[in-house]
Amino acid sequence: METALRNNKKLARSISIVENELAGYEELLEQLPEQKCPLIGITGAPGAGKSSLVNGFIHALLQQNKKIGIVAVDPTSPFNYGSLLGDRLRMSEHFNNHQVYIRSVATRGSLGGLCEKILEITDVMRAADFDYVFVETVGVGQSEVEIAGLADITMVVLTPDAGDEVQNMKSGIMEIADILIVNKADKPNAAGYISNLEHFLHDKPLSDWQVPIVPTIAIENKGMEEVIKQMELFLQHPRSQEKQWFLVTEKAYRLIQKKRMHNLSRATLLKNLQEAASNTTFNFYTFIKKYY
Repeated sequence: METALRNNKKLARSISIVENELAGYEELLEQLPEQKCPLIGITGAPGAGKSSLVNGFIHALLQQNKKIGIVAVDPTSPFNYGSLLGDRLRMSEHFNNHQVYIRSVATRGSLGGLCEKILEITDVMRAADFDYVFVETVGVGQSEVEIAGLADITMVVLTPDAGDEVQNMKSGIMEIADILIVNKADKPNAAGYISNLEHFLHDKPLSDWQVPIVPTIAIENKGMEEVIKQMELFLQHPRSQEKQWFLVTEKAYRLIQKKRMHNLSRATLLKNLQEAASNTTFNFYTFIKKYY
């Protein structure tokens, strides 16, 4: 299986089998080899420059002769329910590089900036021979915390022109960050913005890992090496090891939950609710109890 996944075309086919639950997809997942490749989540509000950052990481890591996998979660097209492929277009210069594999996937209505099959897709990616796999969320604001339950490292991208930094602190986005990136750091108010973030992290440390704040200018590929350095430092920190069991438990919980809900149809539920509600003794909580 590992040999098969080394080829990008075969990898693409394997992901499609899993994503669309085609025949043999469960057997494919059960045969995946041990996954050693770190999964890096990149999240932040729309317009923060996540795709430009990923593009910059590709440039920097290729100079180190690394192999990189990218999962870019795009909004769903209202016409064909596939991804809009915006991130793939932005990274088109790397499309034919055999050391880079870019996969755009659609949210298909999933909340939290990811897609329904993201756990399985990233497991297939990590079973290939990449040095890093990056997941870029679609950019949905405060609900992006879902990435924290998936990635070995969660990098949150902020910008000085995104508004009041206090709102970022209150939103919950700060609590999920292993690394904070302040992109567009050439803005006039960037230094003050970073200083305020530093004070917040100093006053309210979230763990024994001191969350670094790395200024970047993604469109100029500035700051990429420092981010990569901080990634490696985190992977070697005890905090990273502590996080592993949380991630495995969260993954198991979500997959079991999804499997149990697999045969529950909203259309059928609607029909059954309407029929049950016609009874004068109808009680909502009694009704849903039979689905437990």
